[in-house]
Amino acid sequence: MGNLTAFLAQNAKQVENVKLVVSDRFTDEDGKPLEWEVRCISSREDETLRRDCQYRVQVPGKRGSFRQEFDNVLYLAKLAAACTVYPNLNDAELQDSYGVKCAEELISAMLTPGEYTNYTEKLFDICGFGDKLDLVEQAKN
Repeated sequence: MGNLTAFLAQNAKQVENVKLVVSDRFTDEDGKPLEWEVRCISSREDETLRRDCQYRVQVPGKRGSFRQEFDNVLYLAKLAAACTVYPNLNDAELQDSYGVKCAEELISAMLTPGEYTNYTEKLFDICGFGDKLDLVEQAKN
């Protein structure tokens, strides 16, 4: 058996925040694209997000029977909001400028559909889902 102290929380390497350009549309005074800062969320945070995106739907024709459904669109928005450190998606002035009232609505209002898709794919990689997605693609081929 190995040394279990390597598994203690204080000895685990921390996942560093990542800076990346999400859109060329947001620039500084010199026209240079601004970097966003994103973080990897914990498994606990991810479980909470997933739980928040589940709901019960009654099974048609079966009184009292329900099945679990998952809102994938809401999950992606919540994941993007939770991972975004900068810009601050909870900033009231920023939300007001887009006419939205929460971080999840703001992220999808700020980005074009393509930017949003690319952003969420990068977040999956940062959060460690990238390898699993690659295996799924390999299995399809």
